Amino acid sequence: MKRYFDVDGGKFLIRFTIFVFSFFLFHPLIILAETSETVVTGGLSKQDINRGKRFFMGLLPFERNHESCVSCHYINAPDTLNWNPSAMDIALKFAGKDTAAFRQVVMEPSGRVMTASHVNFDISNEDLHTIKVYLDHLAVTGPGMQKPSINRLLLFLLLGVLITWALLDLIFFKKVKYKFIPVLIFIGAFGYQLSMLYEEAVKLGRSQYYQPDQPIKFSHKVHATDNQIDCMYCHHTAPESKTANIPSTELCMNCHIVVREGTHSGRFEIDKLVQAHDEGRSVEWVRIHHLPDHVFFSHAQHVGVGKLDCAQCHGEVEQMHIVRQVNDLSMGWCLECHRETQVDFVDNDYYKTFEALHKELASGKKDSIVAADIGANDCAKCHY
Repeated sequence: MKRYFDVDGGKFLIRFTIFVFSFFLFHPLIILAETSETVVTGGLSKQDINRGKRFFMGLLPFERNHESCVSCHYINAPDTLNWNPSAMDIALKFAGKDTAAFRQVVMEPSGRVMTASHVNFDISNEDLHTIKVYLDHLAVTGPGMQKPSINRLLLFLLLGVLITWALLDLIFFKKVKYKFIPVLIFIGAFGYQLSMLYEEAVKLGRSQYYQPDQPIKFSHKVHATDNQIDCMYCHHTAPESKTANIPSTELCMNCHIVVREGTHSGRFEIDKLVQAHDEGRSVEWVRIHHLPDHVFFSHAQHVGVGKLDCAQCHGEVEQMHIVRQVNDLSMGWCLECHRETQVDFVDNDYYKTFEALHKELASGKKDSIVAADIGANDCAKCHY
């Protein structure tokens, strides 16, 4: 052990860095080797499924005059809105249908948007059947989870390497002539690690910039801006209820009983809504804005009584194709708004709980307390 620590500090740093990078380089290969066995699903071999996937991605056939399927119908969710149905959407829709029904839709499209996209399509029955094999497998297994980026993890580990080297040089190696150099490296690397840990810890309870995919590609920009639909037509309970309602399929069908094809998305997305309505079920929208269970928030207080504009909390939703959480919704963010907004918390019929406090203020018993500050910062208003 002593002999190992007696080596030059630079050599130790190089060895340790090579070890870290080697682990992250070869670890995925080991996992891949362990999962490379032939998989058979519903009587379909892995070879058939992979061949269908290659056709879908445009790797086969080698000579073709039409666009590949994946150029429009993505397998993994993109960062920006893609109006076309995903491979998973298509797989689920045609999971219980035969190749003939699939071919009719692909080769003889009826919608305006789809007809314009499927130009010069010349796919043989055999190749189309191969694509259907891949989609049937996808409908069962799903696209799989996307692996998260390990850039921040690698950075965190490299900072740990620098911290380790700085400490070892200060205690054992003592090779660096100027001692302030490893001290500065230690302070800088350790401080940056602490800031990374703080950021990740804060994110555990907050979801700023959260932007999930929805079961239907619904664009607020198309509805609220392009078509001038008022926000309160869909979210009509916001001024008088604790929560802003999610529109029911019946409300959506008030328009879409007539509008059956979107300008960008064609018929596929609206067909999802129509099918849900015909089956008597609700669309399972993914909620974006969450508050902890111990926090009370009422839209009626803020929208109905306070007359706050929706954009003040939710951002300019009318300009979003995909809604995301703009603000962090932290307690500090709420309190800052309460302090800056001139709200009459005393002479306000909505806040009957402050009637006794108002009498004490009028009698001079609480001259040093500002009524507005009490209303803005009173813990019991949100954490009752």
